[in-house]
Amino acid sequence: MGIADDIAGDWHAALAALAWQVELGLTDISAEAPLDRYDLPEPIKPPPAAPPVVAPKAPLPPPPEPAAPNPDSAILAARDAANRAATLEDLREALAAYEHCDLKKGARNLVFADGNPKARVLILGEAPGVEEDREGRPFVGRAGQLLDKMFAAIGLARTAPDPAAAVYIFNTMPWRPPQNRDPSPQEIAMMRPFVERHIALVDPDVIVLMGNTPLQTVMQTKGILRLRGIWAEALGKHVLPMTHPAYLLRNPAAKREAWADLLSLQEKLRG
Repeated sequence: MGIADDIAGDWHAALAALAWQVELGLTDISAEAPLDRYDLPEPIKPPPAAPPVVAPKAPLPPPPEPAAPNPDSAILAARDAANRAATLEDLREALAAYEHCDLKKGARNLVFADGNPKARVLILGEAPGVEEDREGRPFVGRAGQLLDKMFAAIGLARTAPDPAAAVYIFNTMPWRPPQNRDPSPQEIAMMRPFVERHIALVDPDVIVLMGNTPLQTVMQTKGILRLRGIWAEALGKHVLPMTHPAYLLRNPAAKREAWADLLSLQEKLRG
């Protein structure tokens, strides 16, 4: 028997064995390894969940701005400080300690006063300029030099020891406003108690209001060009409004009216 007969015999034997197993009820072909049909398949693991999407946090609101100082409380503080000043030196110290006026933060010096505090004539100016802020004295620039000449023409000087021939000078605002701007109504209101106390301590016979700011402070009105040269009463004193020397430097033609006001002041002092 050859190799082909052997292969054919093995095939017929395998087929007969398979047919016999089918007759016995075989439905599936057995594998070499045993198969447990009651073993549950391993569950399919779901893919890992994506991390939750976190919405970006909304930016925090900016902190609230600090509340602006209460104007009424600033004025009350000024009135209290001024009323407690028994002397001019007390008043200077009260102004130096006053923290409610922002002009103080940008000024170089406190410009308090100059002249003879016993003088019959008190000159109230507006606010310090560059030279005044540098020296700490009122009316020392070009306008101040003109003011000295004006009052010297009627026999008055800030350096005179005799009260009858002297003047005492201070400004409504003791600190220079930025860029020499006009003081605001709120700044004027804060300084009014100090101005009134200053006048009461000096106790002059006559007050000369040089410009709109002192006019607004003492008489609570504006219109210096309309009211200049017209005598009035305020704080128990004779009051004469006049144009500021700085205005006269810009408008030389107005010096004639200023000279008329000086002659009126001279007559008032004599009378």
